[in-house]
Amino acid sequence: GDSEWKQTVHLLSAHATQFMHLMMVLLAHTQPLRTALLRPCASRAVRALGARACSSDAATAPAEAAAEPEQLRSTFLETMRWRGFLHQSTDLAALDDAMSGGRVVAYLGFDATASSLHVGSLLQIMLLRHFQRAGHKPIVLVGGGTTKVGDPSGKDASRQLLDEEAIASNIEGISRVFGRFLTFGEGPTDALLVNNDAWLSPLSYLAFLRDYGRHFTINRMLSFESVKQRLARESPLSFLEFNYMILQAYDFLELHRRHGATLQFGGSDQWGNIISGVELGRRADGAQLFGLTAPLVTTADGKKMGKTASGAVWLNEDLLSPYEYWQFWRNTADADVGRFLRFFTELPQDEVEKLEALRGAQINDAKVVLANEATRMLHGEACLAEIQATAASLFAAGGGGGGGG
Repeated sequence: GDSEWKQTVHLLSAHATQFMHLMMVLLAHTQPLRTALLRPCASRAVRALGARACSSDAATAPAEAAAEPEQLRSTFLETMRWRGFLHQSTDLAALDDAMSGGRVVAYLGFDATASSLHVGSLLQIMLLRHFQRAGHKPIVLVGGGTTKVGDPSGKDASRQLLDEEAIASNIEGISRVFGRFLTFGEGPTDALLVNNDAWLSPLSYLAFLRDYGRHFTINRMLSFESVKQRLARESPLSFLEFNYMILQAYDFLELHRRHGATLQFGGSDQWGNIISGVELGRRADGAQLFGLTAPLVTTADGKKMGKTASGAVWLNEDLLSPYEYWQFWRNTADADVGRFLRFFTELPQDEVEKLEALRGAQINDAKVVLANEATRMLHGEACLAEIQATAASLFAAGGGGGGGG
């Protein structure tokens, strides 16, 4: 009761050394507090689904987020959970209901900061591919508008600003890869390619501030982990970059209005931006929108996926040959093979689990399967025979073309 709370507060202020004892008294008399304090923060990222995750960004998730369901009815979500794609989600139970009840439209954004995407973006592309194959409609959003601002998430310094000609050239370059993984067209589940410059560039600054700026607070924006980390590094965060979160949130609202999108995918570093979009949709249009993030993939030695000692592992073959791409996957560390088979191939569960069980020299067989499957999806079946012949000849000549083991 109130008397117990007042007595506890008084004792705590007078006897700080007895803090732990008093906490146990509180826990013994207050069930909600006991539940909140004793519930462990998720040790595995997937436990954050549908609930508030451990990070500050996740702590700003909508209050209605529900606990992760033990069983998911959506084939897509259940497959993604087994493959390890699911990291954070807003109200996973409600999203599961929506996805198991019919077709859902979801989008994922790619800024045009280079002429090609690299393998670090492949997990997101695979997410869209699985989504479409499960009977839903994906939207690929290229950031012709947001690239003019630059996403500060995970960056120690401001991105180099590109002119419109460079951005257009980069959009042409990164767009080539999407057709390898997705089916585009006019059908109900065919993918769309959309450029956010179509609605961002025509915006009137004052009208936009009046209509949408009032839905964002500086307090809230500063609470997101992506912003806090940048400020903690004492690295300047320009006002231009600070606006990126608002523009990404507005993208979600526009795609909901124009194409019926109700779900945004992204990497876990985009959680704060995604939450902002979910909340803007609710405040501006009363819409129920969802966000779902995939983990940022690192290798077993802790390095960021997509980079090697010789540079980025590009997806466009004019920057990285199919053989070099195959070789990248063939050289996967033993400890990463199982995860990468789940992430970057479409092999069925039983086959993946058999390959995961291989040990010793046999694990090289799993690496070849991984390299073949990943290369087939990006570059097609025809190149594999030549790649394998090249690898075999180099290995026979002692050149190590078969990769590490």
